[in-house]
Amino acid sequence: MANHDPVAFAHELGARLASRARHVCVFIGAGGGKACGLPAIAELESKVASSLPAEQREAFADQVKRGNLEQALSRIRRIATLLEGESTTVDDLSADAAVKLDNAICQAVVSHLAVDGADLKPMGAFASWAAAGDYHTPIEVFTVNYDLLIETAFEEIALPYFDGFVGVLRARFRADLVEAIGGRTPELPSSFVRLWKIHGSVNWASGREANEEIVRLGAPVSGGVPAAIYPSDAKYEESRRVPFVVLHDRLRRALEEPETLVIVTGYSFSDQHLNETLFEATRRRPRSEVIAFCRSEIPEQLAEEAKKTPNLQALANKEAIIASVRADWKEPTDPPAGIWDNGFLLGDFSALTAFLSRSTAAEDSIARTSRLNSTASSRASRPSTAAGFTTLVRSARWCAFLRAA
Repeated sequence: MANHDPVAFAHELGARLASRARHVCVFIGAGGGKACGLPAIAELESKVASSLPAEQREAFADQVKRGNLEQALSRIRRIATLLEGESTTVDDLSADAAVKLDNAICQAVVSHLAVDGADLKPMGAFASWAAAGDYHTPIEVFTVNYDLLIETAFEEIALPYFDGFVGVLRARFRADLVEAIGGRTPELPSSFVRLWKIHGSVNWASGREANEEIVRLGAPVSGGVPAAIYPSDAKYEESRRVPFVVLHDRLRRALEEPETLVIVTGYSFSDQHLNETLFEATRRRPRSEVIAFCRSEIPEQLAEEAKKTPNLQALANKEAIIASVRADWKEPTDPPAGIWDNGFLLGDFSALTAFLSRSTAAEDSIARTSRLNSTASSRASRPSTAAGFTTLVRSARWCAFLRAA
């Protein structure tokens, strides 16, 4: 069986991203935060546990042993809902104790996901690429991360974005704008990146009363205000469910758009519901593509799906599944910088965003010469369509970048 060529793949990725007519989505998992120095789920669990008082630490440990931090939060919230108005306990937790434990966990999460000491370089590179995207339809960024790394990186370079909320101090969620067809609204130009935080955020406040709506604050929640992170399957009031339900639906509808290109990075494929949403889209839309970059190994569930779905690609350090063929990478003889170093590098969030950022810089440099040359050459031979010419030029820029790197 022939091995996969990492340099050829990089060229092909460049060609795909060069078409500004494509609908491009990026799905960022915990690996994005980890690349910036924030704790991943397992490390975050340990930090949260150490922050809790002894009694709550014991209760938290009892819940975490049944799953991860997010699953523990979901179970704690189910207990609080089930026992509301009752005097009994479940897992030695009363309704009141479950609510207090939920709040304490969320406050600990907020404190340990502060971006003050984070390394913003990887996310800054991603922001630079998104700012230079110039796609006909908005870039849509979906993330399961609660931290404010993406927002901080976007605002560092004054990149406009829309996250579903309108306002500054206590921003309200606007489902009508999120639900607009294709994510396009007359009020928001395509230059506004769409940022959808499908598991909530450290600056979303859920309020103390059941009927209070979730609002986005101008800073991480504090002072004992509950943070709206990780959507529970407990039966909340509709006002508490709205952002999560609408944003999950936005993910589904974005993946349903024809010829969508989805880049998945830093995601472990441990969320069954999200996995099925991604996999179902590739089955239903054979001309759309999902490219999953894996830092070390390809998760087994992803591998099984990719082997039978040609438009779902899975790429790891030593192997890849491309066009349903699982094979090792072929070691290149003279690879461009940042693509290969004893293995394929783009599975790492930092390497991928650096690659995207460098390609954007190369495009900008080559574009100045290209504009001068295209004016003269167009007199002799004009392309059949302007859109086709633009795609060819951008593809050529990517190839020139890879050769020069």
